[in-house]
Amino acid sequence: MIVSPRILAALVMVLWASCYPLITLGLDYAPHLTFAALRAILAGSILIGVAALRRAAWPRGWSVWGWITLAGLGMTGIGYFGMFHAAEFVSPGLATVIESLQPLIAAVLAVVFLRERLGPIGWFGLCLGVGGVALIAIPRVLASGGGSTAFGLVLVITATSGVAVGNIAIKSLATRIDAAMAMGLQLLIGAIPISILAFTTESPTAIDWSPQFIISLLSLALPGTALAYWLWQVTLQSLDVSKAAAFSFLVPIIGVSVGALFFSEPMTMNVFGGGALAAIGVYLASRPRSETSPLMSAEKEA
Repeated sequence: MIVSPRILAALVMVLWASCYPLITLGLDYAPHLTFAALRAILAGSILIGVAALRRAAWPRGWSVWGWITLAGLGMTGIGYFGMFHAAEFVSPGLATVIESLQPLIAAVLAVVFLRERLGPIGWFGLCLGVGGVALIAIPRVLASGGGSTAFGLVLVITATSGVAVGNIAIKSLATRIDAAMAMGLQLLIGAIPISILAFTTESPTAIDWSPQFIISLLSLALPGTALAYWLWQVTLQSLDVSKAAAFSFLVPIIGVSVGALFFSEPMTMNVFGGGALAAIGVYLASRPRSETSPLMSAEKEA
């Protein structure tokens, strides 16, 4: 049975949305860069182990290694560093709005470098998704007084751009190397600069290896990172980056839904309206073109 890449993309967003409360829990017991490095190293090692059990081929060629390195530095290195550090300088609501620009940035890069075609309706869907996320985040921005610094904004924008570039690299690897091998290597490569910064600016020995931290780290590294990244490359084997990235708009919707169900957070009109706009945006941006897609052709041939 072939699972629709859109279902896989939605599942990845559920896994990534679950990372936020796990990160919040774990930061009470470990320095943030040390925590980020452990997350990447553990997840990457697990994926390399899975690839070895499947006897996946080791990457060959400078081109493949170049894309793996770019994915690691973009998605993991720059992405993790920027987002973890930005929390100290920029309000969560404003950071959420800026992060929502990632699908737009990824779509532009995909059009330029991968020759993808999105169409007017797809671009409108991406803009609608950004508007929906912004509507959800407005109360948080106002509640924090919009407090932020220029440095914090630079960090969020840099991290968001790094993730977008990483998506282009992952797409370029999608059909050239085993998904577990590629994602495991990019996580380990991305963990190198984070680990160096952690050792030079933090005290890794300050970790409190409590049961809560271990649960947080394992949940974050295994389903939240290893499984999510593996499924993400599988998704990009069949779905354009510009369409797959649009599913990122679902993350804040899932986040506020979890907050309402488990933490009694209010479901306001902003949340309902923004969620509806973001959902419509995802549909418009990710809907298949009228012509036969490569995935459909593969299913017919099978």
